Amino acid sequence: MMLSGLHTVEDIFCCCCGQMLGWKYVVAHDKDQRYKEGKFVLERWRIADDVAEEFNLDARPGSSDAENP
Repeated sequence: MMLSGLHTVEDIFCCCCGQMLGWKYVVAHDKDQRYKEGKFVLERWRIADDVAEEFNLDARPGSSDAENP
């Protein structure tokens, strides 16, 4: 259960070190939240600073939400 309702999620792990990095929305049980299905959340604080700089993780917050009206 999340603040936005009931969701089925899968954890996302680093394939090199095994660190949990975030989650992927598999099923949104609320019809209004279905736009999240297949999307993922990476928690920036879980990603090492040197890796974050290399991959430029300064993407716009919530940009995937803006793509789906």
